[in-house]
Amino acid sequence: MVLFGGAGHSKEIIKRLSNKGMLIGIDRDDDALKAAKENLKEFSNVKFIKGNHDDIVQILNDIGIEKVDGILLDLGVSSYQLDERNRGFSYLGENELDMRMDRTQNLTAKDVINKYREEELADIIYKYGEERFSRQIARNICKYRKTKEIETTKELVEIIENSIPKSKQNDGHPAKRTFQAIRIEVNNEIKPLYDTIVNSIKCLNNKGRLCVITFHSLEDRAVKTAMIDSKGKCTCPPDLPYCVCGAKSLGRIITKKPIIATKEEQENNPRSKSAKLRIFERM
Repeated sequence: MVLFGGAGHSKEIIKRLSNKGMLIGIDRDDDALKAAKENLKEFSNVKFIKGNHDDIVQILNDIGIEKVDGILLDLGVSSYQLDERNRGFSYLGENELDMRMDRTQNLTAKDVINKYREEELADIIYKYGEERFSRQIARNICKYRKTKEIETTKELVEIIENSIPKSKQNDGHPAKRTFQAIRIEVNNEIKPLYDTIVNSIKCLNNKGRLCVITFHSLEDRAVKTAMIDSKGKCTCPPDLPYCVCGAKSLGRIITKKPIIATKEEQENNPRSKSAKLRIFERM
């Protein structure tokens, strides 16, 4: 049995399973689930669940499953969400500030931009976007919204562009890091991630594997730390005859370094350039 968090593109997995097992597809985006159901309509051994991979233990309990043989977590925003401009994830064009993966939740990017205090905005943009001009951007956002509410992605992009010196706007689109930060805040992508990785490992059968695809350094750092801690390491002084620190191991890390896309794949799919795959095996 394989569980897949991010149900948008799992045909290859289900083909490998054939009729020997079940694929559980989890996604909090109704549109992604709808697309997955259409893509996998020829298969009967698939279960689709609207939910968040952060709740993996509860989700499995609810469907009466204790352990699975494999888990693939495809983190972050999907290409489908980026390409659907009306979702507000993209800094290209002019669309409503939304950025919700689950459109039934209340908090939107518009709420964050217009209601958060200047200090909160600056901290979020710096922490989640690693944007060195976060203070200037937050200050200008708050200055702008005194006149009118910020409603569209275009308005926000213009504020960001005016906050960063032209000479420093040579590292990709100037709004990229801020949009990433706001999206992460809206969808709470980082805070629960460490626990999600550890809980996912605990949900694996012996020899089962957790595969995690990340797309930026904050995600990768959290995944790497959780896997290292799950591997366990004795911290006792080397002269002790036996371990007294109580270190326990949940398994082993398969990938000493993350797997990245081949040059050919990066040329065919530019979005794969930032993707990193880490694998952990339960023991």
